[in-house]
Amino acid sequence: MTVQSPSLLEKAALVLGAFQGATPRLTLTEVVRRSGLPRSSVHRILDQLVRLGWLDRDGRDYRLGMRMLELGATAAHHNRLRRAALPHLHALRERTGHVVHLAVLDGPEVVYLERLGGTADASVPSRTGGRQPAYCTGTGKAILAFSEQALVAEVLRAGLRPRTPYTIVRPRHFHAELARIRERGVAFDREEAFRGVACVAAPLRGAGRAVASVSVCGNGIHRELERLAPLVLGTARSVWAALYGPGRTVPPRATDGPAAPALEPAQMDTMMSWMRFAEWM
Repeated sequence: MTVQSPSLLEKAALVLGAFQGATPRLTLTEVVRRSGLPRSSVHRILDQLVRLGWLDRDGRDYRLGMRMLELGATAAHHNRLRRAALPHLHALRERTGHVVHLAVLDGPEVVYLERLGGTADASVPSRTGGRQPAYCTGTGKAILAFSEQALVAEVLRAGLRPRTPYTIVRPRHFHAELARIRERGVAFDREEAFRGVACVAAPLRGAGRAVASVSVCGNGIHRELERLAPLVLGTARSVWAALYGPGRTVPPRATDGPAAPALEPAQMDTMMSWMRFAEWM
């Protein structure tokens, strides 16, 4: 019986897994021993990881790089956000009967951390882990309205391409739309991303920028949007209170300070699980 050799991604995961112990700095020999891989393979992978910023090298020693620490902190934050939000998302799903999303922003796109909805909601083309342009979705606009101007400018540079006849494609109109969202506290998507699908979304925020958003979407629910808006806004506030308590502003990001915080063991496990499935190499 032929034993299949590990793939490049599996080898890289073994190399990174060597750094899960209590020793933060490892030599090439120590990584070889812990990973069980040939020395030549480990040396080549270590060099690649250093160039990509996943690892740092100091003389003969290697350690986790800033890129890895940032991703680990981000993954831990998203897991905490999802855990805090899930009970409230399920309640919103039960009250509305429509698809419920929890989304975060990644550059000019939104990423769905959670999607709740049954087979009757198949007409809403979204999935957990899926991405959509931020400018034409309720979840994306809700976050952008309470984001830094540099992020809005990045979205505009990427282009406001028409997805339907109702997509906002002029920058002046898009800025006006974000201003209306700031006034009302909720964002609407009336067939801007997909024909027939309408959404209402609210940002997760305190007194500062938004870190995520909650939305309710459905096929042909245009007349329900105004009625659904207070429910979505209330859910967003409940999730925020579950995360940070009432009256709290957004905590600093891991990249705001001089150095990212050290990873806890649970964060390291989350980060390593992500690494095994992410198409990063």
